[in-house]
Amino acid sequence: MALHFDRSEYLLRQKKLIAIMEKNSLEGMLLFSQESMYYLTGFDSIGYVFFQCMYFGSDGRFFLLTRAPDLRQAKHTSIIEDIRIWVDGPDTDPARELARGVAEMGLQVRRLGVEWAAYGITAAVGQKVCTAFDGLCELADASHLVPMLRAIKSPAEIVFVRKAAALGDDALEQAINMARPGVFEGDILASMHSAILQGDGDEASIEMIIGSGRDALLSRPFSGRRQLSAQDQLTIEFGASYRRYHAVNMRTILMGQASARHRYLHETAVEATNACLEAFRPERPLADVFDAFLRVSQKAGLEKHRYNACGYSLGATFPPNWMDQPMLYRGNSTLCKPNMVFFLNIVFVDSDSGTAMCPSQTILTTETGCERLSRVPIDLVVKD
Repeated sequence: MALHFDRSEYLLRQKKLIAIMEKNSLEGMLLFSQESMYYLTGFDSIGYVFFQCMYFGSDGRFFLLTRAPDLRQAKHTSIIEDIRIWVDGPDTDPARELARGVAEMGLQVRRLGVEWAAYGITAAVGQKVCTAFDGLCELADASHLVPMLRAIKSPAEIVFVRKAAALGDDALEQAINMARPGVFEGDILASMHSAILQGDGDEASIEMIIGSGRDALLSRPFSGRRQLSAQDQLTIEFGASYRRYHAVNMRTILMGQASARHRYLHETAVEATNACLEAFRPERPLADVFDAFLRVSQKAGLEKHRYNACGYSLGATFPPNWMDQPMLYRGNSTLCKPNMVFFLNIVFVDSDSGTAMCPSQTILTTETGCERLSRVPIDLVVKD
């Protein structure tokens, strides 16, 4: 079996979930998030693009309802023993099979938690689930329960996060070394992917983001590549993944000479980074981190050139996203706890001058503050 943790680790996670379910008066949960299935059992698959759900009861019993291609996948990667297959067909309704399966467990389910906020459940699937369970029990939104558990990493998980961060540094160093006038963006991406995959890493849950010139101000991937010019700026944002655990880096690398605007944005970004790092304190709201970013941005006159969040949690996630909860934004009352992992996303993009600067990195919260997980500094990099 391709289990990445000891069975005892999965059982401990399940006990924590049962305790939270009891606090929320839930006799069972319908888990549609692949991240939840992976966290609780090790099940590693992209089968969630079809109807796929794991029922988890407050008595600790659970089963997986999926399609035939995931039968062996579940047996190979997870501790799930009860695997049920729904068969493709024009009249097949897996939601009703799910309802029957829950009823067969013999537990009196009055209130069932559902992960409505999951990529594995479309609006159409959600409607079928509501219909299938109508009259059987109350369905309550429980999308936040497992993410609450996943946000605080165990010692075994932190080992994987550190490995992901090391792979990310390998890729970042490749990008910095290769970036120079005349180089094709695709070659830079290829070298970064090679560094991660050759180091036993995984494909990240979002494709690598790269853009130069005016496109350095963008923060979403798009198709098309160009060669770097003698005077240029290159922004890269990428996740390195190890056993699905992510570490993320973002940098703007300059070709030719650094303009005064670039230097000012970079100096402000470094100041904002240091202020945010100081704001990560146990039992303090995560809003403090964004407030620190906001104060520096306002003082520097860069209010309209910043984003409305300055980071988010990272963990074991699946496509199409590596962004996790909680996020670092205004008013977030979630308390900072030790052993949380965040991408501190410090971004300034000035559309007026066409200038970008994005020195961002992954951090781990500790008993007293936080730790940078990258060995690569956020110094200004200028290549000629």
